[in-house]
Order: sequence, then C-alpha cells, then structure tokens
Amino acid sequence: MVYAVCCVPVASLRLAPSQASELSSQLLFGECCKILLNEKGWVLVQCQYDGYEGWCQINQLTEITVDDFLYAKKDLAGGWVNDIIYNGQLMHIPFGSSLTGIINGKGEWKKNILKFSGRVWNISTAKNDTKLLKEIIFAYLNSPYLWGGKSVFGVDCSGFTQMVYKFFNIVLPRDAQHQVEKGEAIGFLQEAILGDLAFFDNAEGNIIHAGIILGENEIIHAAGKVRIDKIDAQGILNTDTGERTHNLRIIKRFF
Repeated sequence: MVYAVCCVPVASLRLAPSQASELSSQLLFGECCKILLNEKGWVLVQCQYDGYEGWCQINQLTEITVDDFLYAKKDLAGGWVNDIIYNGQLMHIPFGSSLTGIINGKGEWKKNILKFSGRVWNISTAKNDTKLLKEIIFAYLNSPYLWGGKSVFGVDCSGFTQMVYKFFNIVLPRDAQHQVEKGEAIGFLQEAILGDLAFFDNAEGNIIHAGIILGENEIIHAAGKVRIDKIDAQGILNTDTGERTHNLRIIKRFF
C-alpha cells in the first residue's frame, strides 16, 4: 500500500481521472490518503480522515511513510490563510489545513522539509465552548459556495459542517446524506442550541442540504456563499428575499 499526503494548498478530488470530471471533494494541505489505483498521471485515493474516495492528480501528492500516515500528530492550521515553508519555498495554505508530522514548527515527509510558524490548533484539546465554536464557524462566513469544496476559498454545505466539526475532533462523513445518519435527534427547533446540525430534504425525501444552528431562529449554511438566514419549523427563509429555500427534515446534536 502506498501512502501519500496533499502537498499543495488545495487538491481536487474528481469522480473520474480527468479535469473535465465533476469535482466531488478536496484534500487540503497535509491531509493523508491511501493510493488505490494509478492511471496516467491520476491516482484514485481514499482519504484517511473520512474514507472518501476520488481521483487526484498525482503531482499534487507526495509519498509518506506508513508511520507518518498512522501516527503523526495532526494539528490544524489556525489562521484564515497560513504561511508554510515547503522545501525552502513559501506556500499559503488555508484554514484547517493539516499540519501532519509538524512538531514545534518543523517536520519531514521523507525528503520534504516543512517549517511552520503560524497559529496551531490542537484538535485533541479543543473545547466546545461558545466563543471557540463561533470563532471557527464565522471564519467561513461569506466564503463562496463550491460544489465539492472544503476550504474557506470555496466550500459546499457538507464540507462546511464537516470542517467545523473537525476542529473539535468530531469526524463527520463527507456528504450530508451520510452525516444525517449520525448524532442524536432533537425533537423541536426550540430545543436546538449553537452547533446543532439541521438537515433538509427535497420533494422525494432525500437529504440534500445541511447547516449549523446559531440559535432558535438563525442558521449558517453554504448556499451561494456561507450566509446567515432565518430558520423556522418549516425550514430556511432567505433574509434577503424572504423566500423559503430549504425544507427542514431533522436536527441532530453531536457535541
């Protein structure tokens, strides 16, 4: 088995080994994966964090040892944009990038040398309190919507919820339809608290959207951009237009 790590700020994962194929997810800098198949400059990978699979350009990854894959400390980059020195060259990596193998500002991936002096977020010690949770949530506010996106440069609804929870060492599946299978159901919107996830369905009853409850009547979610809208027992009301945009199905608690 070959193990690899993302060595660019953001790497695309696609449904097929082609630039024309649909973007399905992303790897952020420092995220690890297993290489399953190799095809003409593309590799099929399985993400270590959530088991998600997709095709990535091979030159956006670099090989690491099995020990790096299994045991390296994996803090997160805590700045909205972070400077890292990779093999002597400056790179800018997004909020939530994994500092795989970096200890006290220094690390190695085989022959690749890393130096990091920015803010380090330790997911194993992060506490779920109102101040910290709001800090992470609002870091994504106004980030543009991007189908398959996971970064502050472009994010989809379930990428947003997954990344926020990652900062607090809670692993969510990649897609909303699978995230809804986790957590503890909340009976009424009035019982929801900051950080609960709301899930929304379509006319066929399929889960198609997710967002984070801010309070009894507000939700933050990725729809066009990461935005704050009103929510009631029926669903989301766009604060700009007054239009009802999403039908509420269920609220889940994970903390």
